[in-house]
Amino acid sequence: MSRFDPFHQQLDALDRAGRKRTLITPPGKDFSSNDYLGLTHSAFLRDAAHAALDNGIAHGSGGSRLLGGNHFEHEALEAYAAAHYGTEAALFFSTGYAANLALFSTLPQSSDLVLYDALIHASSHDGMKLGRAKTQSFRHNDLHDLTDQIVAYRQTSGAGTIWIAVESLYSMDGDRAPLVELAQIAGTHDAFLIIDEAHAVGVFGTGGVGLSGAIENQDNIIVLRTCGKALGVEGGLITMPQVLHDFFINRARAFIFSTAPSPLTAHLVHKAIQYIDQNPSLQNQLQDHIRLGEKLLGHLCPASRSGSQIFPVILGKDEAAVRMANLLQGASFDVRAIRPPTVPAGTARLRLSLTLNVLQEDIASLADALTEARKMEHVA
Repeated sequence: MSRFDPFHQQLDALDRAGRKRTLITPPGKDFSSNDYLGLTHSAFLRDAAHAALDNGIAHGSGGSRLLGGNHFEHEALEAYAAAHYGTEAALFFSTGYAANLALFSTLPQSSDLVLYDALIHASSHDGMKLGRAKTQSFRHNDLHDLTDQIVAYRQTSGAGTIWIAVESLYSMDGDRAPLVELAQIAGTHDAFLIIDEAHAVGVFGTGGVGLSGAIENQDNIIVLRTCGKALGVEGGLITMPQVLHDFFINRARAFIFSTAPSPLTAHLVHKAIQYIDQNPSLQNQLQDHIRLGEKLLGHLCPASRSGSQIFPVILGKDEAAVRMANLLQGASFDVRAIRPPTVPAGTARLRLSLTLNVLQEDIASLADALTEARKMEHVA
């Protein structure tokens, strides 16, 4: 028996179930990435990077933020982000995953309760596993279930702080959270509301602030914005009251014991946020794509009714999703199959993502190709 047999067996089981993942380079026109505003390869960020390096900005931080790795560019980004998003303070992390890991493993205390939407990001789950608080899920976007669980917790002498965790725009279904109502519930029950804006920042809101702009100035609201999607760079920003910022610096292991993000990256994130704020035409162009997508793809994506850039084509079976993705990739469209455990069992799908990396005629061509692929799938 080989020491590698357990790994081969698990990989073989994934393969038989149609769930084995492999790495591929993008096979065609971009309908799978989160580069919603097309900034990843933009001339603007490329020129900004060249200029920054020519001016001597470091491409490495040299250490953790508390041990020599704290640079002017980190603090300039955080100050700008706090002002732009309307909060007291911001803290920059190397990735959105690291930010969620730090958030949920640091802020909720051992006597607290985290109530999280059933469809929240995997990184939030991993952060909660590292944390000390009790955790419970509530049904997706179900305000009644959330309220019932809060009341039940209080009635059983639950005296700790309640943390409500949601996404503003859900990455696999493209639907929105009822943020105003969630903020009202949090206020009524003296709870914190954590909002993950990963798929909304840059795309929605004045200046690209996302969907939480109307409520973010409340002192019980904490918002995470990733910088590797619509912002076109990488990293994660948490905006929050100053006291929580200071608590992170003193208690968040994922911050304290991690090498700081590159000062160059922090500078480019800063530039990207400014650029989106100053160029609302980017959001307008993407909205034009979304309207066309609703017209041409809406009958194939009944799950998405929120006006978002994410169009899920639910196929059910894992094998069907893989076959459809392969057909579309063969036609030069970069479309990927999404399977459990990323999505619930029985809901394997194609996740179509509209970005400014494609033209409107590309969306029309995809709609035609997808219609033909579905016909072939039904025949099969």
